[in-house]
Amino acid sequence: NNYTGACPRKGSIMENLGYYNGKYGLLDEMTVPFNDRVHFFGDGVYEATPARNHKIFALDEHIDRFFRSAAMLDIHIPHSKEELAAILTDMVSKVDSGEQFVYWQVTRGTAMRNHTYAEDMVGNLWISLKPAPIKDMSKKIAAITAEDTRFFHCNIKTLNLIPAVMYAQAAERAGVYETVLYRKSAFSENVADARVTECSHSNVHIINRDGVFQTAPLDNLILPGIARAHLIKACRALGYQVSETPFTMAELMDAREVMISSSSAPAMHCVAIDGKPVGGKAPEMVDALQAWVLDEFLTATNA
Repeated sequence: NNYTGACPRKGSIMENLGYYNGKYGLLDEMTVPFNDRVHFFGDGVYEATPARNHKIFALDEHIDRFFRSAAMLDIHIPHSKEELAAILTDMVSKVDSGEQFVYWQVTRGTAMRNHTYAEDMVGNLWISLKPAPIKDMSKKIAAITAEDTRFFHCNIKTLNLIPAVMYAQAAERAGVYETVLYRKSAFSENVADARVTECSHSNVHIINRDGVFQTAPLDNLILPGIARAHLIKACRALGYQVSETPFTMAELMDAREVMISSSSAPAMHCVAIDGKPVGGKAPEMVDALQAWVLDEFLTATNA
């Protein structure tokens, strides 16, 4: 059976139940729009809690945290707290087993893939219920250890792009092209000493005071951009020196030129950062690099 519209009546035989923006159905029959932003950016927040005897544990606390998480990411939940609690409670009462794993999430909304989003976008609500008793806590368990590097994997082109989305939206609100990111030094709180890493969805490079094309090294703090690699290739073809070494915010602001690259925009010339002019001291080098990568693209894609 596939239920759409109203939640199925009590007495319907269901082991599990799904929900998407008012549509109900068995989990393996549910579908969602291709352009839901969660597919491209992991752009959403979630909560989960067990239910027993068709009663959801600590529901108000989980809903409060859910709304806090969504607010911090500027995601608009399409229901009030009371409405969401009523939907969840009603759904749990309809499934066969009283012991359920109750999971819900809200994604930012549905739109063609773009890091930035419409400010008035309304979120999509997903809910899934599946049978799951609470873990047997009489069991003895074991564990392993690992260094916590969860937020130090910028070099992986992952779908988990919420930070990139938020930085891109900040740039959009400021009326600029990109947000340049930095990491403060362990030895200084001064932003001028901070290491420049990359942008929300681009790499950033400088032509330094010595006229060298300088770009961050390929470590875990930047994505190894394909456009970055082609800019390095262009430099070598044109006889320009390349340095794959870290540079600071002070060096960024004092550089002869600043360039930003991505696959869709492989050699952009940045002339202002935080409202202050930058670069402007080696435009012929920027022009030569732009011409080289454009020619490479046009040649490679000729019919």
